[in-house]
Amino acid sequence: MNEVVLDASVILAILFQERGSEVMTDEIMDNALVSTVNLAEVQSKLVKMGHEPERAWEDALLLESEPVHYTAEHAKTAGSLIATTAKYGLSLGDRSCLALAIALKAPVYTTEQLWRNLDVGVPIHVIR
Repeated sequence: MNEVVLDASVILAILFQERGSEVMTDEIMDNALVSTVNLAEVQSKLVKMGHEPERAWEDALLLESEPVHYTAEHAKTAGSLIATTAKYGLSLGDRSCLALAIALKAPVYTTEQLWRNLDVGVPIHVIR
């Protein structure tokens, strides 16, 4: 299996054993990559929930030990995606996830139903 990209929503679903997390098999997870932007998003959500910042970061990294650094090219792609995704209300984190997937030509996994409507040149798998 080739590389896949995870959205922050999938990481949170796995951490909290939410519906859909069972779709994320060991084979998928062994090939999963996450942008540093999405790890920051996971940490932020955990901190908002009351987790200590350092512990929240460690939890975010439980599923991904080698985050993919956000590059200028990723930033450019994420910024450009606003033209085709604005009507869906995608956040910078969402577009950053998609930018990494586009750069790698890799499928992306999310829990976000609206992503089903996107056509950004990579396969999008909505896990619930």
